[in-house]
Amino acid sequence: MHVIHLKPLRHREQECIGIFHDHHVQINSIIKNIPLVKWSQTNRCWYIPLSRPNYNNLQKKLKDKAILYTHELREYLVKRKSVQKIQKDSGQKATRNSTNTSLLSVTSENLEQVELMVKTLNLKAYSANTIRLYKDEMMVLIKLLGNRPVQKLEARHVKSYILWQLKVKKLSESKAHSTLNALKFYFEQVLNKPKIFLEIPRPKKPIKLPTVHSQQQIKKLLTVTQNLKHQTMLMTGYSAGLRISEIVSLKIRDIDSERMMIYIRQAKGKKDRQVSLSVILLEQLRKYYKEYKPANYLFEGADGGAYSVRSLQQVFQQAKLLSKNYKSGGIHSLRHSYATHLLEGGTDIRIIQELLGHNNLKTTERYTHVSKKQLGKVQSPLDKLDW
Repeated sequence: MHVIHLKPLRHREQECIGIFHDHHVQINSIIKNIPLVKWSQTNRCWYIPLSRPNYNNLQKKLKDKAILYTHELREYLVKRKSVQKIQKDSGQKATRNSTNTSLLSVTSENLEQVELMVKTLNLKAYSANTIRLYKDEMMVLIKLLGNRPVQKLEARHVKSYILWQLKVKKLSESKAHSTLNALKFYFEQVLNKPKIFLEIPRPKKPIKLPTVHSQQQIKKLLTVTQNLKHQTMLMTGYSAGLRISEIVSLKIRDIDSERMMIYIRQAKGKKDRQVSLSVILLEQLRKYYKEYKPANYLFEGADGGAYSVRSLQQVFQQAKLLSKNYKSGGIHSLRHSYATHLLEGGTDIRIIQELLGHNNLKTTERYTHVSKKQLGKVQSPLDKLDW
């Protein structure tokens, strides 16, 4: 009986079932009359979009006419299911086309290791963002490894991988640090191999100064934003030095007008903190509430849930454009500006540390490098020349 191999195939950015067999007039006639079947000149095979109904239809049409070998296709579907489960566990939306060609070379054993890492991250209650980041880093690595077990890697292999990222892929030092953090967690927390990273040096991160807007620039950014909700969100971010995730996560109950405080719940590092509520912001919030009447989140999107981070980023970029502010950086620069303006106003740096929710004072001290309070008093030697 004629033999047909059904294999996973990615053609024109679509997951497909490749139908491979030696030329046979009768079988060819049956296959080309199956709905949705097309011929790939590149792969020299017939193919059909990958789906359960299409697979069942193929089996039905070719039953008793050919022997179907489906081992590779079934193995691929198992891998795809594992990837989608990992995505679901790590907070990502699993989609039918979330895999790519490199997944064909990924072993089930390595996918199990990634799934084990995601489970460990969840057990240790890491944030969804961290889980997603670590999972992505591991997926990149195992796609490169192919059939080689990830748990068998040694320190020298990790060093080579980081060097390849920096020298060949030209990735940033920050990206290399993210990779190392993910691998460190996997080897130390999942495989219990803490010594492996004692031999691996970390690339030195470049020291970059935060982008800071002047108070006049902040005023202009807010003034040109005519939409009441958009203006209120930007005002909230600047007045309290909030991260973008903290702005969109605020709920109505987090605004305490009696104590004049804003409660930031389970922010970065799963820490609660409170910051002072601006009198001007309170007036703006009351005006905003009367018009929009949010039900739960302070700033709600069209579907009633929290306002999206991406939309708020676009709001800020639009405000920069309208105010002709050409400084680099996104909405996080409002937080930088808040901290710098407090420092220039005489607020103690340790209080600023608490307001920002920094664990380490060194993180807060970088604002001393951009504050004009001391630097502005230094006169250039050029100005002392007798012209």
